[in-house]
Amino acid sequence: MSDEDISLDEKRVYADKTKTATAFVAAGAGLARVSISDDIVGEFSLEHRSTVTDVATADGRLAIATPEDVLIGDGEAFVETGFGPATAVDYHDGLVAAGGGTVARYDGGWEPLGDLDDVRAIDGDMVAAASGIHRLDGTHVGLDAATDVTTAVGPLAATESGLYYLANGWMSALDGAFSVVAGAGETAHAATAETLYERDGGEWSPVELPVGGAVAGVAYAEATYAVTEDGTFLANAGDGWRHRSLGLPDVAAIAVL
Repeated sequence: MSDEDISLDEKRVYADKTKTATAFVAAGAGLARVSISDDIVGEFSLEHRSTVTDVATADGRLAIATPEDVLIGDGEAFVETGFGPATAVDYHDGLVAAGGGTVARYDGGWEPLGDLDDVRAIDGDMVAAASGIHRLDGTHVGLDAATDVTTAVGPLAATESGLYYLANGWMSALDGAFSVVAGAGETAHAATAETLYERDGGEWSPVELPVGGAVAGVAYAEATYAVTEDGTFLANAGDGWRHRSLGLPDVAAIAVL
């Protein structure tokens, strides 16, 4: 069901009885703030008007990567950090960013951790880059053409040739050109341009979504959230997927504050 079909009064009553979350969506037009009540996608607004390539949150902190700099803030006001053009950000023992061939950590200033080109994503102590999966210091730990990585559920890596999990080396989970992987608790998701997959009990199966479009990111809080590259936001609190169009194309990432 699309949330455009739900009355404003119903949304207000429903929101009073359920937990709420705030998601941030990185897109070509900027950073969107999206309010979600359980699985109802509510109000949204554009909080930063310039291309955002990645977004990360942790303990009430928010950081965004842009073609100009890494910005930190509260979702409404942002300050520059002096990193320069960035492609990926994450929080792991502080704010970590990548861009311009460098991976660095921020603590009032930027401390270089390693040299690495064409970084696509950072999660925990792992980096997904065109050359494969690396540690933050640039050490290569396997695979090629990595597009995304998560360490939250035991390392999972999305690559242009398949989805992999780390056991005794990198083991194949699914074949295909994967661009997204995410996980939390016992749940994990991964996506190709055509299909979103969910891992349940160790087995991966395709997810039937109510809309088309390639999934650009998945995040978790009180529910499971996903966003498509063409700007449709989806939420599933256990009773199926609800969705709403944000009207923002070129979506790159999602994070929940």
